[in-house]
Amino acid sequence: MNDSDEGAGQAARSKRADARRNKETLLDAAAAVFVTSGVEAPVRDIAAKAGVGMGTIYRHFPTRADLIIAVYRHQVEACAEAGPALLATSATPHAALGRWINLFVDFLVTKHGLAAVLQSDNAGFDALHTYFLDRLVPVCTQLLGAAVAAGDIRSDTDAYELMRGVGNLCIGGDNDSRYDPRHMVELLVAGLLQPRSA
Repeated sequence: MNDSDEGAGQAARSKRADARRNKETLLDAAAAVFVTSGVEAPVRDIAAKAGVGMGTIYRHFPTRADLIIAVYRHQVEACAEAGPALLATSATPHAALGRWINLFVDFLVTKHGLAAVLQSDNAGFDALHTYFLDRLVPVCTQLLGAAVAAGDIRSDTDAYELMRGVGNLCIGGDNDSRYDPRHMVELLVAGLLQPRSA
């Protein structure tokens, strides 16, 4: 391999890394817009948040469903990766669990719109749901296990039940301005604390 071939290889790798970063920036921006404005938010809002032109979004994601599914997968991966990082950096395992549940709530807000977008594709939605469970239930289990081992929470808390409960608390926040699902989820997480003996 000569110097020009090596330089071309490095340039191609650099270009791929840039493209990956740009796509992740776009997905982060779309997730943020979906959380605040719903999955029907205008593409121009996402483009503005990401600092790109609308053509860039359509080049990566030709349809809204493509974008929503990509955001869904991106958020699942972000939640999965966040669990161990939060355990390593939080003051207690219970605090790590609370911070992780907050990320999970952001994810659930985006997920609500997914069902409507994919209603004609039940198999696609089922595959995504299985992917979501396979990636996130073990992370929640790890967080709960650490909190139990530290004596922070009761030992009879199941990851799937907790995630299902959080999901149920998040339903209805769109239709009732007096209902704050985040507050209810905070109460749920606080309720997991093991009473300390005097």
